[in-house]
Amino acid sequence: MAETEEKTETAAPTSRQVAAARDFVKRHGKPSRAVMENIGRIGARVVLVGADGALGDVVVASVAAGEALVEAVEDLEPAEWDSETVKATKIGAEHRRRMAGK
Repeated sequence: MAETEEKTETAAPTSRQVAAARDFVKRHGKPSRAVMENIGRIGARVVLVGADGALGDVVVASVAAGEALVEAVEDLEPAEWDSETVKATKIGAEHRRRMAGK
């Protein structure tokens, strides 16, 4: 029974996570996409791709929490790293520098 309760607790994103995803959609256009990436014990990373090609992310407690996050945010659609999603991303010089740790 405790295991079921634990899964239920991690299935809901926090209000802060939902607010961050809503803000991303507001700033980067509708519809935005969400690609779920399991990152092990830490949880899941929801990679956000805006209609303008911007990238963002929200880390949640589990894949189920990520799925619930996508459902909770209007104009945020679940996606995969298929050719359409990859082509929609626009990675600028600033983002490349941050990814390189500079």
